[in-house]
Amino acid sequence: MTGEKPELFWDATYAIALALIAYYPERSPEDVGLIELQKMVQALPGFADDPALVTERILFDIQITWFEETMNL
Repeated sequence: MTGEKPELFWDATYAIALALIAYYPERSPEDVGLIELQKMVQALPGFADDPALVTERILFDIQITWFEETMNL
């Protein structure tokens, strides 16, 4: 392994949620709207998917997983 971050795609809900926790520790999923969430995900290191492929359902799934994971910390 070269130490590079793995590529993230929209369907990697759990990996994206963990990356959000790591890169935005000061943010709470309850306070992030879907448009902002989309921008945050696209700004994550390793994000490599087509922004046009995202749906509201995908964003909700990411937000729910992010919330659930922050409750487990």
